[in-house]
Amino acid sequence: MTILTLTIDGEAHAVPVGISVAAALALTGREETRRSVTNMPRAPFCGMGVCQECRVTVNGRRMLACQTVCQQGMTIERSRHAYAPL
Repeated sequence: MTILTLTIDGEAHAVPVGISVAAALALTGREETRRSVTNMPRAPFCGMGVCQECRVTVNGRRMLACQTVCQQGMTIERSRHAYAPL
């Protein structure tokens, strides 16, 4: 299995090549991606980009974690604030 290294919320992690950012978050125990307008935790739900519950910031850009493939050196940040629009 080929491994790549990326950063999630400032911490380096090794994950398999070819997985989505949503899968990398789950593998590293970080299922929550953001907070709702009522400050409730949100996480990937549909896995195909429709629900948009998996919004994260990847290399400074808002992206859907389920639709984004991990790349070497990628920086992923989860939102800790209520409602972070795409």
